[in-house]
Amino acid sequence: MTSLGYHQGVLEVKQFLRSREQVVFTLAFPAIMIVVFGSIFTGDIGAGVGFTQYFVTGMIGTGLMTAGFQALAIQIPAERDRGVLKRFLGTPMPKWVYFGGKVLMVGFIAVLETVILLTVATLFFGLDLPSSGAKWLTFLWVSALGITACTLCGVAFSSVARTGRSAPAVVTPVALILQFISGVFFVFTSLPGWMQTVAGLFPLKWLCQGLRSVFLPESFGAQEPGGSFDLPRVAIVLGVWCVLALVLCLMTFKWTTKRDG
Repeated sequence: MTSLGYHQGVLEVKQFLRSREQVVFTLAFPAIMIVVFGSIFTGDIGAGVGFTQYFVTGMIGTGLMTAGFQALAIQIPAERDRGVLKRFLGTPMPKWVYFGGKVLMVGFIAVLETVILLTVATLFFGLDLPSSGAKWLTFLWVSALGITACTLCGVAFSSVARTGRSAPAVVTPVALILQFISGVFFVFTSLPGWMQTVAGLFPLKWLCQGLRSVFLPESFGAQEPGGSFDLPRVAIVLGVWCVLALVLCLMTFKWTTKRDG
């Protein structure tokens, strides 16, 4: 049975790689943003941390969100509109195979994108990779929880767009707003208090905070809102979002459009 999910995942990856626009936007755009912002903003933001170092951690989080939330919330409505999901229901294939394929595709994109971003950041902007096994372990569990939460949120949010054509217009503004308020483009503590409060309700803020604990010195933790990176709370919030988003998926996911009945 697991081979069915694997083959579906391979098919999803091949379809993704055949779409040049999607590949460029998903994989190249975050790297381009690092080059642009890293070339323009070269100052120090405190505790011996340069803006580029700070920005890279946010872009890694953004890359994970793009691979999970944004990609699925746009792709699934398009497939629903074309009748792909309806035809899938007409086959003896278990429903979980469809989602298993999406998960494998997201995992492939997330790993590839993270490697690209780390390569660009270390070669051209002096980002220091984690120096201990403990930090690599933190990187793994923060990324795993983050990408899981974003993937489940993407599946749940895919039911918001009425048509495949409207999906980018519905999803992209949400993703951009989350990036602006979650400390990706600006130092989080420099944002207005109400904005920090709103961002704290969503997973991207906590994903970025967890990643900062990996790539930035421990002394920078004092610059965080609570005076530390607060990894236990990062784990709790991301874990809660995984459960909440899964419940939303089970309650709201649609296999067909209204015109299909």
